[in-house]
Amino acid sequence: MAKTMRAAVMRSPGGPEVLQIETIPIPTPTPGRVLIRVKACGMNRSELFTRQGHSPGVQFPRVLGIEACGLVESCPGGEFKKGQIVATAMGGIGRVFDGGYAEYTCPPVGNVVAIETELDWKVLGAVPEMLQTAYGSLFTALKLRKGEKLLVRGGTSSVGLAAAAIAKNHGAIVAGTTRKAGRDELLKGSGCDHVIIDNGKVQEEVRKIWPDGADKVLELVGTSSLVDSLSCVTRGGICCMTGMVSGQWSIPDFEVMAAVPTAVCLTTYQGDEKDFVNTPLEEMAQQIKKGTLKVSVGKTFPLEEIVEAHRTMEENRAGGKIVLLI
Repeated sequence: MAKTMRAAVMRSPGGPEVLQIETIPIPTPTPGRVLIRVKACGMNRSELFTRQGHSPGVQFPRVLGIEACGLVESCPGGEFKKGQIVATAMGGIGRVFDGGYAEYTCPPVGNVVAIETELDWKVLGAVPEMLQTAYGSLFTALKLRKGEKLLVRGGTSSVGLAAAAIAKNHGAIVAGTTRKAGRDELLKGSGCDHVIIDNGKVQEEVRKIWPDGADKVLELVGTSSLVDSLSCVTRGGICCMTGMVSGQWSIPDFEVMAAVPTAVCLTTYQGDEKDFVNTPLEEMAQQIKKGTLKVSVGKTFPLEEIVEAHRTMEENRAGGKIVLLI
């Protein structure tokens, strides 16, 4: 086995060009760790924020990538077999230790799961963090039930498309928002019953469809649209803020009594490694294989094109999940 690997190394915050392909040592696994030969790595906006310098706890140099899929190369503790297909996410990968933007990563066994269903690497690479976030938002935070009306704010994001598909399979009625006209096919193909053009205010359009409002709202745009999303929720309903696509971190002059309607609950979802390993990834992989759960892969890039991949993510040009194939 070789002793070195290719990786996209970041030595300081900045634009996409700070991600440079370098040759670095392959991590050496110890008991409690798994060395994974990375085959695919889904990209996430949290990595964009880290690259921009918004993650003060991350030390450099660092290989980003908070998830990865691949084959077990070595597992000293015997928890996984060599050649086994696995996925990992959360638990410090790409932040505390080097992540998925490399030929190998070495996470703790506690945040690695085996995947039995064989899928194309570009599809499997899109799954771990995206489905964990969508599933956790819908069922841990929003407690979505069959027949409920769900608004997905930021519907064309990768998590938004996944959430719509999962919710539709669960028996919910789904509306998704987009800032761009012409996205109807994409949204309806992922499970949306209604498509709403988002000009910053969608309450009026939501109430045309559902006069009493949505039972549940999944907020993926962020603080810039949160107050408006809260106004879309029916009494007794829940709004969950999960995403920060807008890049705006706080709400200026936020007045709680004015912003949160009577009997409407506001929560958040920030999944961790426990949420990841408890997500039914194998079950959903089987659904993907059967064609009953659609996963929208927007674009794929080889590791060598990491700079262009980050530009595409930053400019929202993917139309689905971006996956690095390694």
